Order: sequence, then structure tokens, then C-alpha cells
Amino acid sequence: MKNLSRLLLVAVLLFSFSTSHGQDKNNPWAITIGVNAVDPYPVGEPTPQGDWFDEYFNANDHWNILPSISTLSISKYIGDGFTFTATGSINQISKFGTNLNPDGSEAGTNRLNNLTYYAADGRVSYSFMDLINSKKLNPYLGAGGGYTWLDDIGAGTVNGTLGLQVWISEKFGVDLNSTYKHAFEDYLPKHFQHSVGVTFKFGGTDTDGDGIYDQDDACPEEAGLEIFNGCPDSDNDGIQDSKDDCPNVAGLAEFNGCPDGDGDGIRDIDDECPTVAGLAALNGCPDTDGDGIADKNDNCPNEAGPSANNGCPWPDTDGDGVLDKDDQCPNEAGEVANNGCPIINPTQEVIDELNSYARTILFDTGRASFKEETDQVLQAMVAIFKQYPKADFAIEGHTDSVGSKKSNQALSERRANAVRDYLIANGISAERLTATGYGEDNPIADNKTRAGRKENRRVEVKLKS
Repeated sequence: MKNLSRLLLVAVLLFSFSTSHGQDKNNPWAITIGVNAVDPYPVGEPTPQGDWFDEYFNANDHWNILPSISTLSISKYIGDGFTFTATGSINQISKFGTNLNPDGSEAGTNRLNNLTYYAADGRVSYSFMDLINSKKLNPYLGAGGGYTWLDDIGAGTVNGTLGLQVWISEKFGVDLNSTYKHAFEDYLPKHFQHSVGVTFKFGGTDTDGDGIYDQDDACPEEAGLEIFNGCPDSDNDGIQDSKDDCPNVAGLAEFNGCPDGDGDGIRDIDDECPTVAGLAALNGCPDTDGDGIADKNDNCPNEAGPSANNGCPWPDTDGDGVLDKDDQCPNEAGEVANNGCPIINPTQEVIDELNSYARTILFDTGRASFKEETDQVLQAMVAIFKQYPKADFAIEGHTDSVGSKKSNQALSERRANAVRDYLIANGISAERLTATGYGEDNPIADNKTRAGRKENRRVEVKLKS
């Protein structure tokens, strides 16, 4: 009858504790069933008990285990990593430390007459799962108290727990823990209680059945997608309905879920030409010749022209980029800066610009072949030469003093001619160009330094009189 009363007390404690707090936020409840082992030996007491943690894992000599389900726990997640757990356990104590011989040697396990052990405990535990960034392993520490009986004797205890949960699935796992119980009364020995059990989490609510618990579901009464926190995307365009201006027609995110039929980046409702791709500046209509006038308003849709001439070009007879109406030399190609008339010789500023390009021409080491990145430099020089079709230029090659003078002279000549050949191949008249190599004779910096040698390896362009 006494044992029945104790079990009833344990049950009452479990259910009263379980209604007081909150496993994780989606499955706040958990129940654990398992077995426990009671070990009063390694608690720092004299014989028949032993030093702290002495033979801590000596289950054969010191652990008292009831070969049946002997532990029941109910837990509720409180929040911020904390969980409250109420536990009831039963056991039978037949091993209590170690007997000693007169000479101080161990005489074997101290045996008792199967004392009945009951305990009702509560603890608050803190989870380190987030700290170790794991979804499977949950180490935790707990502290609390309870009441323990040995036969008819009972006393309160202060408890400290170290445990580990291994989650096999979202709701099922294994719980292992070891609890030190310090009794308030001398007649109840201090002891360790180890437990292992299976844990089941439950209690999550998913009203709309979309697999997302209501606590995390932004639309708890409407089935949706996890990516949108449980809110729906009816047209499957990757935009949740609440942010979709066209929730029933697949569209684009930049248009708040509305379509762009011709793919020109303009919503159909704003597009003056919704079936033909066009430009935003022209309200979605095309401009084939790129003159800024929509084809539907362009008298010459395939030939660029100004709006003042209804999209048709003004004539430029000599093709120098200066319209005949503004060209003082309409039949002779010239320069815009010279009102359409040609400039024969470039200014010193232009020559300086040519040399700024020429000095960045890169050759393969010891050769007259260009490195690939030099092509842009040479093309820029070609463009300048073409602006002065009647001017003649000298291409000069220079080297540093590394190597023999004879080889440097030959290399400078080959490099100067390589530049000349490139210019000729790109439309510059050969008669306008000469190439001369000066080897190491005309340094512009000290050949004793690396920086100086780099400056001396150069190509220069000069205007011929």
C-alpha cells in the first residue's frame, strides 16, 4: 500500500510539473521511458563508499539496475534553450559500495537486502545544441531537486545532471544522462543515478497541414510553402500571393509577380507594344536603328536619324561625321574640331598621347611579338593615325642595356618594324610610316635599376617634318 502511494505521488508530481512550463518551440513536449542505475559508491564518502568518481563506470560491482522499464520523464520546452523535466523512477538497491579486509584490501561488494528505491525529481536543463551547431546531438546541463525514498525512509535532494540526447529523427531520439543527488538528511546516502531511454517529442500544431508548425507559419490557416514561411504561391512563380500583384498568373519578381509577354522588361499593362520587345524609354516599343525614335514614329526605321528630321539622317557626303549643313569642306573628309575640314598635322598634345600609348606596348621577352593585352593599345594608336591622313610619322624602337649592344640594336629594329607592320595592316598607309631602331643608345633612365631599364624598353612616335 505504501509503494502504491509513492507511485501515485510520482504520477501526481509528473503531471503537475508537466503543466507548468515549455522541448523545442515546435514540439514543446517530450516523454522519455527507459532504465536507470543507482550508484552510491563514487561520491567522496569513506568505506563502504569511495572517492569522487572512483570506479565511476564499474557497473558490475556498484550499479543497481532493475531489469525493466524503471524511469519515466515528461519534459516541456520553456524557451531560450531551457527545458523543464519531471522524472519518476523506481529501482532496487542491493549493492552499496565495497567491504574491506582487516589489512585494508577490498573484500568485495557490500550487499544489502534489496531496498526499494523510489524518486520523484524535477530539473531545469540548458541545451548546447545551438552552440555546437548540430541538429542531431544535444548535450545539456541540468539542475534541480526532488525526493527519494529507500524503503520507508525518504529525504529531499539537490540534483545536478549532465546529459546527451541523440536525435534519430525530428521527433525520436535517445537520452543518456547522469545525475548526482545530494541528500539533505544523513540517513539517505549521496548517490549517482544514471539513465538511458528513448525520447518522443510531440505537441506541435499544423492547422493547415502544410508541414510547417503554426508557431513558424505566417499563414497558419492556408497551406503554403516552407520558403515563404507557410504562405502560398498559387501561380508557382516564386512570389508568395500576399506580395504578388498577379497571384493567379505566373510573372516576374521585379514586376511583383506580373507577366512581361515580350520579355522586354516592361509590364504588359505599361507596354505600348506588348507583343514586340522594345525599350523602356519608348514605353516598350522597338527602335531598330537605335536613333531614339520608336519604329512606329520613324520615317526611316532602319537608318538612324534625328527626331528633327523624323528619324531620317542628315547627309554627310564626305563621311567625316560632320553633316553637310555644318561642313565647311563637305567633299573632303575632315575633323569636327575643324568644322569638317582636315587637320594635316597633329598637335603636340596628340603626339604626347600617341607616345603615352606607345610606351605601354608590351612585347614577349626578347622578341618582337606582341603580348595579347597590347592589341587595345595598338588599336587606339591606329584610331589617332587615321585622324591625320596626310601626316607622316617615325616609329622608333629602344631597349635597355641588358645583353649585347648588337643584339639590342637588332631587337629594337624588329620591334619598331613590328609596330609599323601592325599599323599598315590596320589601314595606315606604308608611305606615311618609317621604322628605326636605336638599341640601347638613347636611354631616358638609369639602366642600373630595374625601374630604369623598364622605362628604357620603349617605342616612341615622332612627327616627321
